[in-house]
Amino acid sequence: MLVRLIDQTNEVVGRLVSFVAVVFAVLIIFDVIMRYVFHAPTRWGFDVTKQLYGFYFIMLGGYALRHKAHVRVDLLIEKMSPAVRRWVEILGYPIFFFPFAWVFFSKSYEFALRSWTQGELTYGSVQLPVYPLKIAMALAALLLLLQGIAEFIKLLTSKAADHVA
Repeated sequence: MLVRLIDQTNEVVGRLVSFVAVVFAVLIIFDVIMRYVFHAPTRWGFDVTKQLYGFYFIMLGGYALRHKAHVRVDLLIEKMSPAVRRWVEILGYPIFFFPFAWVFFSKSYEFALRSWTQGELTYGSVQLPVYPLKIAMALAALLLLLQGIAEFIKLLTSKAADHVA
């Protein structure tokens, strides 16, 4: 039940966040038209699209892990049997993934909290709040960590033949 809840949460977040790509694409097109057709560039276009892209990119980590879309280096394990490959992945989570995900979550949480308390703003011609993006980074790190837990549980509870994709 926990695995299903985590999977569904990252699925919903991934599908909702995918619409942000449409928003920043429209904003980029708008900014290009304003700049080159009307010779009236926006002051905010670049900063807003940069933040939206950062939000989009960071929030899809858990979704990508759920769908096995992260870059993998399979050179060493591609020749192994499915059972051995499964055990290599099982060992990889506590050795590599969980320490990374925990540091990512804890440091991004501290980063977001500091930004929030300082009311951090971007520099430049338009000053936008930075803390929403940093809060999203901490939330994304938590979603990635939770999805890693779900994937680890799936590995532990599946048969070797069930897991190989």
